Amino acid sequence: MRFVKDGSALVFFHMGEQVRMEPWGKDALRVRSTMQRQFSGNAWALTEPVGHTQAQITIEQVDHLAEDGSMDKREQAAIACGRLKAVVNHAGVISFYKDEKLILREYFRAYDGTVSRESRCLKLIGREWKGVIGGSEYALNVKFEANKGEKIFGMGQYQDDCMDKKGCVLELAQRNSQISVPFAVSSLGYGFLWNNPAVGRVTFGNNYTEWVARATREMDYWITAAGTPKAILENYTAVTGRAELFPENLMGLWQCKLRYRTQDEVLTVARQYQKEGIRIDRIVIDFFHWTVQGDWKFDKTYWPDPKAMVDTLHSMGIRVIVSVWPTVDRRSENFGPMLERGLLMRTERGALQTYDYQGDCVEIDVFNPEARKYIWEICKKNYWDLGIDGFWLDNTEPDLGVYDFEHYRYCDGPALAVSNLYPQLFSRAFYDGMKALDRGPVVNLLRCGWAGSQKYGNVIWSGDIPSTFEAFYDQLQCGLNMGLAGIPWWTTDIGGFMTDDASDPDFRQLLIRWYQFAVYSPVLRMHGDRGPHNIPSLDGRDWGGGYLHTGQPNELWSYGKENYAIMKKYYDVRIAMQDYIKSLYREAHENGSPLLRAMFYEFPGDEKCWELQDQYMFGSRYLVAPIFRLNQFCREVYLPDGQWRLTSTGEVFQGGQTISVDAPLAYMPVFERQ
Repeated sequence: MRFVKDGSALVFFHMGEQVRMEPWGKDALRVRSTMQRQFSGNAWALTEPVGHTQAQITIEQVDHLAEDGSMDKREQAAIACGRLKAVVNHAGVISFYKDEKLILREYFRAYDGTVSRESRCLKLIGREWKGVIGGSEYALNVKFEANKGEKIFGMGQYQDDCMDKKGCVLELAQRNSQISVPFAVSSLGYGFLWNNPAVGRVTFGNNYTEWVARATREMDYWITAAGTPKAILENYTAVTGRAELFPENLMGLWQCKLRYRTQDEVLTVARQYQKEGIRIDRIVIDFFHWTVQGDWKFDKTYWPDPKAMVDTLHSMGIRVIVSVWPTVDRRSENFGPMLERGLLMRTERGALQTYDYQGDCVEIDVFNPEARKYIWEICKKNYWDLGIDGFWLDNTEPDLGVYDFEHYRYCDGPALAVSNLYPQLFSRAFYDGMKALDRGPVVNLLRCGWAGSQKYGNVIWSGDIPSTFEAFYDQLQCGLNMGLAGIPWWTTDIGGFMTDDASDPDFRQLLIRWYQFAVYSPVLRMHGDRGPHNIPSLDGRDWGGGYLHTGQPNELWSYGKENYAIMKKYYDVRIAMQDYIKSLYREAHENGSPLLRAMFYEFPGDEKCWELQDQYMFGSRYLVAPIFRLNQFCREVYLPDGQWRLTSTGEVFQGGQTISVDAPLAYMPVFERQ
């Protein structure tokens, strides 16, 4: 083992491995390791300048108990940055301390010539490299000791009911409705970023924590220590970026359905909202308004004058966004040119196809700057120059015919090594182009993201999810953990995406409960594929804007007078909160705080708040208790210390207790902090 000071970094070498540890922001260290001759220089999520940070580095000889019972000297080193210190022993095992208290240690169960718990014959080490045969990448396995009683939050969005990820196995890969954002917040007061876009897995086990990258050239992680979850998020977003200020004119209702098929349908809906006295801030034109995938333009048969449509909507105060997918059909006018120029994904074997929904398609290679430039220039010409205000970047994982990641390759390398970065780079194609033209803040809608996506104008929604109360419950866990992973602009399809029968009373009850929740969330957005699918297509072609099915109406008035009255009332609640919501978006911009907050985020000293996952804080003022079961008309709510006013009655309750509160269909329990 050889330790070296390199400026403010501590470097050590062991059996062909080079490890570099250096201060990276407030109370934080970045740790990299490679079996190559040098590091790649990739920043990945750590894109923000951190300036010069002081570190204290020591390299010294310390006493060790040898196997024969005698004492000998072994070299060890330490690097400290504020409240965080890392100590590396003679075997290269790294231990992290917050205020001199151990919070995380690499797992080591191998013989090291000493008498210790870690010195065993299992031959398990904390950093294991195994070469990928025939390639320059390695499979990497990094293990840490498990901390008993620790809770783990964040990590993005996984469709399960576990808010606390301790005990969970999480795939580090992007799928429709699964978003890997590999930043974890620990109840022990540290945050950990796996700064690696490789496909892999993390297991937060009770015996050890294990991070796996299936193909990579280096290990890269970042760790920070802080006193509260809010301070952890502030440190994290300082080095990965923060969301810009969200426009006030987009904080109300966004209207969408699968799908408005013509410009007349869009204008008819907009005019009805205007007649009803309800302002919609954005209307969304969903997929297959185009000719075929990859043409990225309106089908003139059904959208004869989109500029006139946009101008009319703008005169009504409504902004317009359109769906853009990264898929290119072989029938598209862009398929040949993009294939010839090497701007499409590649397959490792067999036919060139990566996606097969409604066509034989290949996704674009967003790792290629020329591909990003190509799609933006077309979308600028066919959408942006007509006055379109933003883009619904759908299928951005990307969605694949099969998620066999080892089968795909990009210009930057195999998909196994880099593909988790795909959604962020796809968003950059539009964010960079829109910023350059400076027509106001960039706010696009995406189905996926990665660490740092918050800084690229991304409103991320939770994907194509079923219309069930169980899925609704899962979405709260998704939203809370996305916020704790640094993504504050987040939303869901109100009522879920996949509905068999929009007239079913049970579904309509779900819709109301979901809508009430959405009013107290970052973005209030109506969307869904409402069955039954008995509306005939507009023509007999098997391509173009008229052939694909559409769902049933999905406007506020589409579900009966009583439900409309409830949604209208809650719409008014949303509008009345605009100044407050504006303050929450400003806070997200200034310190990285999410709008949707776990109870412990506001009350870290209350142990019970670390257990709660069926209620949340909307900012610091409102405690929200959604209804997650059919025909449930009361529920228990825990109130932390302080005084809390029930918004339905005005009654004030003393905190520090659990109470039962009525929840008729027309009301979701909400308490205002006094």
